[in-house]
Amino acid sequence: MSLPPCPKCHSEYVYQDQDHLVCPECAHEWNPSVAAADDEALTAKDANGTLLQDGDKITLAKDLKVKGSSLVLKIGTKALIRRIVEGKDHELDCKVDGAGEMMVTAKFVKKA
Repeated sequence: MSLPPCPKCHSEYVYQDQDHLVCPECAHEWNPSVAAADDEALTAKDANGTLLQDGDKITLAKDLKVKGSSLVLKIGTKALIRRIVEGKDHELDCKVDGAGEMMVTAKFVKKA
């Protein structure tokens, strides 16, 4: 019998405990017959307080220095949010025009 991988950590070492599935690596428990709820979806707010989602187009609200480089991203530079990740500093995984892919802090952008 093949069990689905853990939805949180994608571990393949999942085992069944009565009607729930349990991941021994991250201790996540879930019922496979119940659809996954979207209340655990990550959210981020821009400089104006607007909720951001994956696929949104954004612009930079201030000049940002790129760590480890002499590059400065100017105000108004456009970017596309690829995904929102959990993190203290950089929540947005973006593709920035002219600079490539990088992580950006949500409070320094505005939704376009």
